[in-house]
Amino acid sequence: MANTGLEGPYELTTEEIDRVVTRKSPGTYALGKSEDDELLTSVKYIGRSDDDINDRLHDWVGEYPHFKFGYFDSPKAAFEKECKLWHAFGGPEGKLDNKKHPQRPVGSNWQCPVCDIFKEEGGGINAS
Repeated sequence: MANTGLEGPYELTTEEIDRVVTRKSPGTYALGKSEDDELLTSVKYIGRSDDDINDRLHDWVGEYPHFKFGYFDSPKAAFEKECKLWHAFGGPEGKLDNKKHPQRPVGSNWQCPVCDIFKEEGGGINAS
């Protein structure tokens, strides 16, 4: 299984999110199940927040048992990491619950670092 390069895994609970995700920051996350203290053994969803990863993770409480996360210096860096992880964990093959390629924010011209999906498309949606 590919390595996420993210912190965790942690239980996906309100208390645990608030304990470990202490900065308001753009970020990327992986959701799934962990049977080990170091690995997310079953990655099911890759996502990001362009401005507050703590807030975004709260939306997923009760949907998945565990999460990993990483802070990024910019929304663009979070988007690029989300794309890389989505590809690495089988997004194009339908192995993740989020079947569609990560979207870029409306008005940006950011490109996926792995594929050329946006070469012919218009803008994206805000993933915050």
